Amino acid sequence: MDITVRGEPGQRKSCAVIGAGVSGIAVAIRMQKKGYAVTVYEANAFPGGKLSSENRKGYRFDMGPSVFTMPGYVDELFQLCGKNPRDFFNYTPLDPVYRYFFEDGSVLHARHGKEQFASVMTANSVDAKEDIIKYLDKSEIIYNLTEDVFLKNSLHKLKSFFTWPTLKGILNFGKIGAFDTMNGANQKAFTDPRLVQVFNRYATYNGSSPYLSPATLNVIAHVEIVKGAYYPIGGMYSITKSLVQLAQDIGVEFRFLAPVREILTENKKIAGIRTDTGTTEYDVVVSNMDIYNCYRQLLPHAKKPAKTLNQPKSSSGIIFYWGIKTEFSQLGLHNILFSGDYEEEFNAIFSKKSICSDPTVYLNITSKHTPGDAPPGCENWFTFINTPNNSGQDWDKLILDARTHIIKKINRLLKTNIEPLIESELVFDPRVIESRTSSAFGAIYGNSSNNKYAAFLRHPNFSKEIKNLYFCGGSVHPGPSIPLSLLSAKITSNLVK
Repeated sequence: MDITVRGEPGQRKSCAVIGAGVSGIAVAIRMQKKGYAVTVYEANAFPGGKLSSENRKGYRFDMGPSVFTMPGYVDELFQLCGKNPRDFFNYTPLDPVYRYFFEDGSVLHARHGKEQFASVMTANSVDAKEDIIKYLDKSEIIYNLTEDVFLKNSLHKLKSFFTWPTLKGILNFGKIGAFDTMNGANQKAFTDPRLVQVFNRYATYNGSSPYLSPATLNVIAHVEIVKGAYYPIGGMYSITKSLVQLAQDIGVEFRFLAPVREILTENKKIAGIRTDTGTTEYDVVVSNMDIYNCYRQLLPHAKKPAKTLNQPKSSSGIIFYWGIKTEFSQLGLHNILFSGDYEEEFNAIFSKKSICSDPTVYLNITSKHTPGDAPPGCENWFTFINTPNNSGQDWDKLILDARTHIIKKINRLLKTNIEPLIESELVFDPRVIESRTSSAFGAIYGNSSNNKYAAFLRHPNFSKEIKNLYFCGGSVHPGPSIPLSLLSAKITSNLVK
């Protein structure tokens, strides 16, 4: 077996990053800027993890995350390296952000900004504009109280709690909705069940149920509606491409088709990594791999944080990537076709570990903004439903049933006959998601947030047992989504001396 030695006296210290997901790329950039010689190891032939792309019969699809918020966290990486972000990466604001379709035939367009959003919703609802603005004001308060506490610092270092923003957040803990559920808070705020459903939907952003997760997650409404959502020019994969280019420009090395088999330690300190081609010594290792699989597969001899690893996992999904040979003028970039019984949908996912017969359907169509993502006169449909994670279900049957229910729903709400228009199809389910992204059980978002202490139960960004071993990404603090994954990389790199 070959042994490569890194970090000899007089040389720069070395860092291995395991996984080229967006957080792994971001932490590689930050570690390179700290002075480390960084190598990123990726099991796939492509970078991005969930934030990847594929082409099928003339249709291009973003394979995973499709909603882009807080673009400043991407820009920050270029600015850190003395680059102009606009030379690498561009985006445009969305308005409306979403088009919501309901079983009663009504359609609501979610506009950007408090006033605009509230005005549109009031025009189609029994709830007053003032009540909607009051709700969004409260969502902003939650954001301001939690931003420093939960998003920008480690929750697992004592010094993080001795800052005024953190102390302020702790002293105002009762104001962040931790003791009510999302649905409970939203039912108190609104009379119109459609508005309750619109705001309950944000629980799905981290794979949870609005009937179980804390009302603290209503903070997401502020991020998306008030701070805004954006479309990356060229699609979501342009985020990955631009960050890889930046990383390579500053000297980060990428090795694809190079799965790491073991993280090597000696006397409770990082020694290096083992791949199929041999072992390589490193001073620091940062894992962007799902934390559950990282411990199970790469740290076989390490003490396992059982309490963290055994937390209930998030939901997963079934995605139909459809090439549609026509265009639908009533659809936009982001579209939601809501279930007629939202509570039953989440009950099926989290209690029955199955899929209801009327699932909420999300349609993402990037060809609305990037015409080249589909042939002329056609559209690329990312068709997604929330599902349980993989616990041994008959997924082949669930996929067939889900496809039937989805097509019926689309036909009903859009008044069409969609199946003859599908000329290309690719399907992802929890099994594929796990094999492609190492997400344990296909749980897209790591642990669920179906309890008020979930934010405190995520794995820290460092190992308490092994010196110079760190973690980043959506399965550790502060959580899933592109912005949080980028913040995870920042927190992690700041922890490295």
